Amino acid sequence: MANRFILNETSYHGKGAINEIPNEIKQRGYKHVLVASDPDLVKFGTTQKVTTLLDQAGIGYTLFTDIQPNPTIENVQSGVEAYKKAEADAIVAIGGGSSMDTSKAIAIIITNPQHADVRSLEGAVTDTKPCAPILAVPTTAGTAAEVTINYVITDKENKRKFVCVDPHDIPVVAFVDPDMMSTMPAGLTAATGMDALTHAIEGYITKAAWELSDMFHLKAIQLIAKNLRGAVNNEPDGREAMALAQYIAGMGFSNVGLGVDHGMAHTLSAYYGMPHGKACATLLPTVMDYNKEYTGEKYRDIADAFGVDGAYTRPLEDVRNDAVAAVKKLGEDVGIDMSLKGIVPEEDLDALARDAMKDACTPGNPRECTYEDVRSMFESLIK
Repeated sequence: MANRFILNETSYHGKGAINEIPNEIKQRGYKHVLVASDPDLVKFGTTQKVTTLLDQAGIGYTLFTDIQPNPTIENVQSGVEAYKKAEADAIVAIGGGSSMDTSKAIAIIITNPQHADVRSLEGAVTDTKPCAPILAVPTTAGTAAEVTINYVITDKENKRKFVCVDPHDIPVVAFVDPDMMSTMPAGLTAATGMDALTHAIEGYITKAAWELSDMFHLKAIQLIAKNLRGAVNNEPDGREAMALAQYIAGMGFSNVGLGVDHGMAHTLSAYYGMPHGKACATLLPTVMDYNKEYTGEKYRDIADAFGVDGAYTRPLEDVRNDAVAAVKKLGEDVGIDMSLKGIVPEEDLDALARDAMKDACTPGNPRECTYEDVRSMFESLIK
């Protein structure tokens, strides 16, 4: 069986990458763009770093900010109307996963109006045409939505998040500029960084992993293990390394999938509005421990990336435990509370486990999950 690998058409990396946005828009012939960005980024001047460049280049744009941290069906439908009203021919998506995911859904519906209900985009969609062009500018070092074919939308009515997978939704150009991430507060830097680590680790051990994806994921793990603490302290080198690390992780997991950590994290966000990165981070050591005996020698590589002594010479069981411990310590060092105590009531455990089992990410887990296993993992974190 052939392994498919999909990446951006073009990407720019490093300080000043956003300066290339006007050139790309003009070269591609776009006349008016919808700038999709969340209200806080507009409030704190981050979005203006890009719109100022558009103004200086004489490029017309309409600002769209009806985007929530866990974007909803209603946000998407509002964006579709805004795109049409503006007579836009492309989207410049500025932000974290929320802005990117909203933009992907908008862009798909613009060229595929049969999915205007949004819910029909769930799962691996095969009937779409290429979406309206997206130029993606990440402001967090975590989701890698600027290079993935995935996005997640919240169905508030049914209290659930659903995953959409479509090779036609990938942005045509990504501008990964660490200066766009420099104003992220420490807590958000930590949570999104641990999300990137979860992408890298789950992608490294998922059932569909292979040599090409392994190359990306292992490098991402190494970079995150070395640089996340520095990024949380707002050190420039740490910021730049994390911007690259999260993108590299996205190059991998977008093509091979994830696992039950993401399946469980999506339910936590849907039920309690928990930020996605924090949910992934809180679950990661527990899920790693659950999976450890089904991962061959790969935890040796993870342990080595974290600087564990004797990763390739000591007994495998010991090294696996050390890899889990190293990931947990990183989370604790950057301020992640590795507990769901006081957040998840015991009476919700059945529903959480049920919904996590239905999530599109869960089947990729290296260990076959049961409802009882997932419920037990949730339960262990509330005690």
